[in-house]
Amino acid sequence: MASTTDIKNGAVLIIDGQLWSVVEFQHVKPGKGGAFVRTKLKNVVSGKVVDRTFNAGAKIDTATVDRRDYQFLYEDGDSYVFMDTDTYDQIPVPATVVGDAKNFLLESAMVTIAMNEGTPLYVELPTSIVTEIETEPGLQGDRSSGGTKPATIKATGYQIQVPLYLETDTLVKIDTRDGSFLGRVNS
Repeated sequence: MASTTDIKNGAVLIIDGQLWSVVEFQHVKPGKGGAFVRTKLKNVVSGKVVDRTFNAGAKIDTATVDRRDYQFLYEDGDSYVFMDTDTYDQIPVPATVVGDAKNFLLESAMVTIAMNEGTPLYVELPTSIVTEIETEPGLQGDRSSGGTKPATIKATGYQIQVPLYLETDTLVKIDTRDGSFLGRVNS
């Protein structure tokens, strides 16, 4: 058991038998009454975000979460296989845990997997990736500023929006948090 003074961003709490990650917290000491801690918690499994308030000094239950770097190897049916680069152990992670990260999961990519008692909780990708795209050719008169067109990430088949002037086989940098185009990469 820990107390509310141990709450920090990224800490994982056990509340009603479920794991909740602290997204943000604020210690509040009003002029009247006792101090309290206001938190925004994200359910590790479902992704649901809730606000929760704890009285200062209250006892809370924390979970041990082990974050390690893994290398993505391959997709195997309804799971994804990752390898610990230190021990060469391979672990299957269910597609439900990988979630939307699959859209940007390139072969041999390094990711961080959070585990609790041997169970994978979630997969963290790097904030950006560099990959090739496939897209329709642009029209005469397309300029670097202006509209966008759909493009497909060759490795995963996920569709993103790119500027009109880009062509197939162009290397681009993509933000993995929202799928936005960050720029062209010169090879």
